[in-house]
Amino acid sequence: MIKHIVMFKLKNEFNGKTAMENAKEAQEKAEKLRDLVPSLEKMEVVCNSPDADGTNYELALICEFKDIEGLNEYQKHPEHIKFGEFISQMRESRACIDYEY
Repeated sequence: MIKHIVMFKLKNEFNGKTAMENAKEAQEKAEKLRDLVPSLEKMEVVCNSPDADGTNYELALICEFKDIEGLNEYQKHPEHIKFGEFISQMRESRACIDYEY
């Protein structure tokens, strides 16, 4: 199994919305990928707690795949690419790790 964890630090303000408002919108969009990408075995999309440190990343995606081929399929999937284009406009930075377990 492969676990793919991605965290996004969002701009403080984008398109008239706060980082947390944008994180919630991105969360809703990302959750739709569950039903659209066949190789995606499991997915959790979470927003940072409003009571947590403000320097934390606002959004994280935790995904599981059967193998690296499944992860590669996910990354090339048209809906994943659309999500990437959407979030790239509002993100300040991105951190990612992929590991076998």
